[in-house]
Amino acid sequence: MNQNLRFIDNISSIKKSEFDKLAQDLGSPFLNYDFLSALELSKCVTSDNGWRPMHLTSNEDKKLNGFMPLYVKENSQGEFVFDHSWSYALNRAGRSYYPKLLSAIPFTPCETKKIIGDGVNKSFINEVIHFMNEKNIETWHILFADSSLEKDLIKNNFIKRSGYKFIWENKNYLNFEDYLNIFKSRQRKNIKNERKKISQLNITFEIKESRNLNKNDWDDFYIFYKNTYQQRLQAPYLNKEFFRIIHEKRYSVNPVIFFAIIDNKRVAGSLCFRGKDILYGRHWGSIYNIDSLHFECCYYQGIEYCIKNKLSSFDPGVQGEHKLRRGFEPQLTSSYHFIKEKDFYGAISDFCKKERQEIKSYLAACQRYTPFKKEYKI
Repeated sequence: MNQNLRFIDNISSIKKSEFDKLAQDLGSPFLNYDFLSALELSKCVTSDNGWRPMHLTSNEDKKLNGFMPLYVKENSQGEFVFDHSWSYALNRAGRSYYPKLLSAIPFTPCETKKIIGDGVNKSFINEVIHFMNEKNIETWHILFADSSLEKDLIKNNFIKRSGYKFIWENKNYLNFEDYLNIFKSRQRKNIKNERKKISQLNITFEIKESRNLNKNDWDDFYIFYKNTYQQRLQAPYLNKEFFRIIHEKRYSVNPVIFFAIIDNKRVAGSLCFRGKDILYGRHWGSIYNIDSLHFECCYYQGIEYCIKNKLSSFDPGVQGEHKLRRGFEPQLTSSYHFIKEKDFYGAISDFCKKERQEIKSYLAACQRYTPFKKEYKI
């Protein structure tokens, strides 16, 4: 192992001041010491639930000069890039898909850099591949990486896999009405009707940010968040302790909660995080099933917030073709996969090539069905 490189089993092994200096220009609420630490300290990310931290760091003159989030995974939960069919195929061949290596932000399908630090890409990639050979691990997956890493990954035989999201772009709108002007009349009317349903029920909204959040706000939100999972008969990925720590570190990770209120009672909430120039929608929940409340709480409130605060874009989360009709535009996402053995590499490479063509066709169809007036189409 390169003497300047080190695998660590928790981010607390790093000095926060050194990490913050390394990541200071990213403006990311997720590739963030406090966010990653909250996941580990709250036990949301632990070997017990299939997420064993094994972050890779580099040091120069005894100071941190490179970092990559890395986890040994025993399952594929909380990743949002689905590889279950891959694991089934390898298991049928009598080989073990798990444990696998994963570079991603747990439970967070948002594009970020995955290696930070100047000039460390090559050494980091080589070190992880060496570890894979040493431990006989078949695969390594880098999810929702930004484009700056692509060249080095492709050079090292990573397979690129395409996905898609729907992102809202702020074209210098003055207000929500100004935004509605870009829509064809039918869809503009549909959006107004959805919002009218909410206003007719006398539902109002309260926005809580770092400066005015309190602990009771998180207690209320957690009820809504947990209910979303209970309706699907699942346990939530995140626990109450995670949100308690996020509250303590709120000026670092910049949470924004949109609460829906009826008769002075909160009935739903949507949690976002604010980056340098983008709002990320992450979690939502409600105690009542109210028509159009999800659209209002998770989409329209966020759009209005971005317009008011002059943020350039709003990433509300993965999937969901219904976002297209509400002004979110399709964008390609990328993940990268290192497959150690040639036979499995060939199968996965073929799979990704076919999938990429299907996604390109799908996104082309999405463009044809955008609800914007002709002069506003890209």
